[in-house]
Amino acid sequence: MTQTELFTISDLAREFDVTLRTIRFYEEQGLIEPQRDGRQRLFNRRDRARLRLILRGKRIGLSLAEIREIIDMYQLAHDEASQSQKLLDLLLARRRQLEAQRRDIDAVLEEIGALESHCRNVIGSQSSAA
Repeated sequence: MTQTELFTISDLAREFDVTLRTIRFYEEQGLIEPQRDGRQRLFNRRDRARLRLILRGKRIGLSLAEIREIIDMYQLAHDEASQSQKLLDLLLARRRQLEAQRRDIDAVLEEIGALESHCRNVIGSQSSAA
């Protein structure tokens, strides 16, 4: 492996705009496994790709267990269709959850709008009465 294929923890933190602590946490969780050169962590392209998958999974709201399952699936299985099906199932479940949350948020926003309108009416009627 050449030096250009290795990345330091600082390189990855800068590239993905995360803290060193975040990367160390994912290492502690066994999601990435850097090489060691003394005390320095050296990450290869595979670690970099895994970190990208972890961060993408977190951004869409997957749990670390779900992310681990996806990563392990890609590492162990050679059947890309079954890997893609599992990922698709997780994504569809997450989409349903987010759509339900959106409906809840819309309902709350509608209620807030009604309360704001009521408050404005009360303020307006008391201001004109004074």
